[in-house]
Amino acid sequence: MDLITNLSIGFGVAFTAQNLIYAFVGCLLGTLIGVLPGIGPVATIAMLLPATYALPPEAALIMLAGIYYGAQYGGSTTAILVNLPGEASSVVTVIDGYQMARQGRAGPALAAAGLGSFFAGCVGTLVLAGFAVPLTEVALKFGPAEYFSLMVLGLIGAVVLASGSLLKAVAMILLGLAFGLVGTDVNSGVARYSFDIPELTDGISFIAIAMGVFGYGEIIANLATPSDQREVFTAKVKGLMPTKEDFQRMTPAVLRGTALGSVLGILPGGGALMSAFASYTIEKKIKLKKGEVPFGQGNIRGVAGPESANNAGAQTSFIPLLTLGIPPNAVMALMVGAMTIHNIQPGPQVMTSNPELFWGLIASMWIGNLMLIVLNLPLIGMWIKLLTIPYKWLFPAIVLFCAVGVYSENNNTFEIWMVAIFGVIGYLFHKLKCEPAPLLLGLILGPMMEEYLRRALLISRGDWSVLVTRPMSASLLAIAVVLLVVVLLPSVKAKREEAFVED
Repeated sequence: MDLITNLSIGFGVAFTAQNLIYAFVGCLLGTLIGVLPGIGPVATIAMLLPATYALPPEAALIMLAGIYYGAQYGGSTTAILVNLPGEASSVVTVIDGYQMARQGRAGPALAAAGLGSFFAGCVGTLVLAGFAVPLTEVALKFGPAEYFSLMVLGLIGAVVLASGSLLKAVAMILLGLAFGLVGTDVNSGVARYSFDIPELTDGISFIAIAMGVFGYGEIIANLATPSDQREVFTAKVKGLMPTKEDFQRMTPAVLRGTALGSVLGILPGGGALMSAFASYTIEKKIKLKKGEVPFGQGNIRGVAGPESANNAGAQTSFIPLLTLGIPPNAVMALMVGAMTIHNIQPGPQVMTSNPELFWGLIASMWIGNLMLIVLNLPLIGMWIKLLTIPYKWLFPAIVLFCAVGVYSENNNTFEIWMVAIFGVIGYLFHKLKCEPAPLLLGLILGPMMEEYLRRALLISRGDWSVLVTRPMSASLLAIAVVLLVVVLLPSVKAKREEAFVED
């Protein structure tokens, strides 16, 4: 009964005219910029974060959440139509989605992605609503030592679930932690690692790093690709809905992807990306039925499964943010920034101190998913037209938009230079095949880890054993150690690398 009461409060907030408008704006903007090659949900939210300053907290978070799952959907549109994932979790959608488009079946591919995402989003939101209260009750028992241990587990989780080299993932997290140390020491008030640059005494702007590494870095990488290698799909989309056989094949894949994404989305460092990779790997392992197209040649399961998984993962990744105050991925880290802007401390107290915000956000996700399916299916033709804009016009507009967004944060030109510097660094990460998401997690969790560790040591009068004598803290550290040991085992390491390699 409590869940029904809470959801009724949430729908009361979400169904106000203002919040419906901002949910629609978020879904529309998220889809629009998610469709653009080289720009994903992290850069989108980073660019639009300053625009939320003047909004009420509920409207701001509802809009940003809409941008998140709107960008997830938009990424699949580019992946299917132009063989270019709009964002990371659509990488596997490219494999079969684009082959379907080349065979004149772009309509069924886009519809499978949209319908799968809608179902998975609804289930993911239901999981979020159901698990929120019990997890919050657990979170209220956490002290500084438990929070520190939980963040250690989160960083280890980011290493385990990051694609590519384990060594590179660890290096990126350590680099993020190092960037997080720049600024003013909380306890002593002394500037550290600022190199006598006044602008660095407040630390390195998270938005500047996010825009630089994800936005400018991807733009430079795309511009480095010869123009004749950028294949643009201009054929007219015909036959929007999948056939009866398509539905029969995609339905089990959607159910499997939804279940997988709902679980992996909760894990720190998991979310949409790992869910999509894991779903595609599982679908490939399942034996093909008679007459079914092989994977890599336009199998609809290769679109429906990963797209359902990444959308379910996107929804359930809100669970650790809203209940524990821990961002499990880079987008949720930006959501922490948005909440901080509005003087809201992420964590278990959000449910009790701001129930309208908490349940309004959850209720808005159902509405947002419905808006996305109604909005996107008729607009497929328009997205195709948008993708025919020449790169020479598209990228300067994105660069300008990023610059205006980051300047408006503090009205400081230094931030624009920071974005440019991190854009070059982001391009180097791209060339070195280093995944930048762990860096952002290290950056956001680093200062929080330091604060909770210092607080725990102050309470225990400098006794480090407090981290292992408190049962919950010791359990979290033990899980982190087990995860690290397991992933370093040769057999597991080989399987893990295989999961991220596509034929």
